[in-house]
Amino acid sequence: MRRLFPALAVAALALGALPTAASAYEIDILTRRPLAPGGVAADGRPKAAAIQRETVAYGGAHAPGTIVISTAERRLYYVLPNKQAVRYGVGVGRPGFEWGGTKTISQKREWPDWTPPPQMLKRRPDLPRHMKGGIENPLGARAMYLGSSLYRIHGSNEPETIGQAVSSGCIRMTNDDVTDLYDRVKVGTRVVVIR
Repeated sequence: MRRLFPALAVAALALGALPTAASAYEIDILTRRPLAPGGVAADGRPKAAAIQRETVAYGGAHAPGTIVISTAERRLYYVLPNKQAVRYGVGVGRPGFEWGGTKTISQKREWPDWTPPPQMLKRRPDLPRHMKGGIENPLGARAMYLGSSLYRIHGSNEPETIGQAVSSGCIRMTNDDVTDLYDRVKVGTRVVVIR
């Protein structure tokens, strides 16, 4: 299992550098050492393939500034002017935790704390009752809270889950991608989730 080293990645973003999937910002979480050239961990495990962020043509009916999430496609679109959008890979709710609808971003947090909701603790009593924000926190580098729901768009320290249906309903992004989106959106941004 590999995780991004967010402090370096965020610093690189601040300087305008965008790390790639095979960048030096990835470490092997088991050894805390940088991945070898080619993204191979010390024990020979292959690096998880990243879904690259890109600007694409967008023909949908949503206004610029809207976030559109296609759970079937496992992609998030941030709509830009001139019929374009930034497309990100995301992880979505696993079977039984899918949802759709329209929400708004009600709060934004950098390196958020995490308190698992009671429903999750019933399913997973082994989880901590509260976890301070940081590299080990499952919400990752940034979180955008969706209305008064339990759902968030948040970072993940498990990039191999991006493009998968594995969450309890939250939308997961790599820490690099969630930081990019976080800087683009405001509280009140409309979020449309399509199943």
